[in-house]
Amino acid sequence: MFTGIIEAVGTLRKLEPRGGDLRLTVATGKLPMEDVQLGDSIATNGVCLTVVEKGAEHYVADVSAETLALTNFPHYAVGHKVNLERAVTPSTRLGGHLVSGHVDGSAEVVARENRARAIEFWLQAPAELARYLPHKGSVTIDGVSLTLNEVDGARFRLTIVPHTAQETTLLDLQVGDRVNLEVDLLARYLERLMQPAPTQTDSGLTLEMLARAGFMK
Repeated sequence: MFTGIIEAVGTLRKLEPRGGDLRLTVATGKLPMEDVQLGDSIATNGVCLTVVEKGAEHYVADVSAETLALTNFPHYAVGHKVNLERAVTPSTRLGGHLVSGHVDGSAEVVARENRARAIEFWLQAPAELARYLPHKGSVTIDGVSLTLNEVDGARFRLTIVPHTAQETTLLDLQVGDRVNLEVDLLARYLERLMQPAPTQTDSGLTLEMLARAGFMK
């Protein structure tokens, strides 16, 4: 679990295709690696990846075929900048919102405008994700926790304040770029809870079984 508050910007040092999936090496920049253990999770541009090798200034992780299908990793190259966040601990401040690191799809930047000292972006999400994008709700873009300031169908507007722009990769986004999108975790769970419970048409229960159990005389 993550918060969407980026700790460092890393750089893809190596990408190795491996039988349909991908192994990548990430240079971690200022991300503290002293307490990172093998098997720990690091959100890499919003994708929860497991550390399989590590050094003082890098880690290695595998990206599954499922993740490649839902994210923009197939379009990354060596030198690409990525937002990094270590998994939360019981003492972590929840400064953003609950982020799972399970990306729902890809969104495209369709407009960019400077507004005072901030940057405003309009993004286009897949139509099937529109119902998870409420006005003033939360969304995760390349691992960054942000607020939906305006929503129009599957299009939404984000405002990037100067600190966030400087501490993440969002400053470099241009029209036509694509980002990893994770909708609000609570919205997904709420939708599932509101669905009717599945019914079992044939339980296998008979009158004879009820009688043996003492429910019938």
